[in-house]
Amino acid sequence: MAKKNVQSIKMPELRPDKEITWQMRVVGGILRPLVRLMYRIEVTGVENLPKTGGYVLAANHVTTLDALAVAYMMFYKLRRAPHFLAKEGLFRTPIVGPVLLSCGQIPVFRGGRNNQDPMEAAYKVLRAGHCIGIFPEGTLTREPDQWPMRGRTGTVRLALETGVPIIPLGQWGTEAIVDTYSSKIKPKPWHTVKMVIGKPIEFDQYMGKKVSTEEMTVMTENLMTEITTLVEGIRGKKAPAKRYYPSDHGLPDHGNFKKFLIIKAENDRREKAGLPPLPADAKVKFGRIVYKRRG
Repeated sequence: MAKKNVQSIKMPELRPDKEITWQMRVVGGILRPLVRLMYRIEVTGVENLPKTGGYVLAANHVTTLDALAVAYMMFYKLRRAPHFLAKEGLFRTPIVGPVLLSCGQIPVFRGGRNNQDPMEAAYKVLRAGHCIGIFPEGTLTREPDQWPMRGRTGTVRLALETGVPIIPLGQWGTEAIVDTYSSKIKPKPWHTVKMVIGKPIEFDQYMGKKVSTEEMTVMTENLMTEITTLVEGIRGKKAPAKRYYPSDHGLPDHGNFKKFLIIKAENDRREKAGLPPLPADAKVKFGRIVYKRRG
């Protein structure tokens, strides 16, 4: 059976007149006991949220459980429908993909593919007065001590195009349950994942104007500074003064960088030993390097 073309993935259907649908209620009811089994969520700063209308809730990204934690918080604590931009691979997964689409989640493509349709879907969500949760870093942080790293300009672009505010969210706690890029979960029902909602960031002065890439980069850095300050308050210590950029450390922007480092270390070892590098199809599975042997 041919693999589904990623560009053929449909965008979610939006009901502007109904923010929380029955599909969301069903999925929320199924996931609620699972979330409570893993951790409990404590959120402060709810008073900073706009009373009406849509907004972009922008959070730092530490582990694969962050999206579930933030979605749970939005649905059960804020009583808002959690819409997220998620990597398209999830939408090609049986059962999971259709469920995500039915709950209004938006697939995004990587590797240079056109994201015009996903961005239009996101614009519709915000213009309908609904909310989008997003991780401006675009992937799990590579910063060694799990502080927020550099952000992508897409979050700011969403806000500018739709006229909605960005709400910074600092969150910390899921790292005690699962390591970064790990699938091994250690449930701790008594453990608290803390979230702090910051004050809205408005862009009124830029509305109706052409904003340069440089300006959006500066606004994104300011957003990451706001998020980092909130995380510092939760963790009770200061983040490094210099923002972490993966490219400065020879790391890829996407994918499991820990597996990348394992491959890199083996290739470095081979180079020193005068051996050929690993083949291009080499992968890391369960901590071991595997590839098809030829000849």
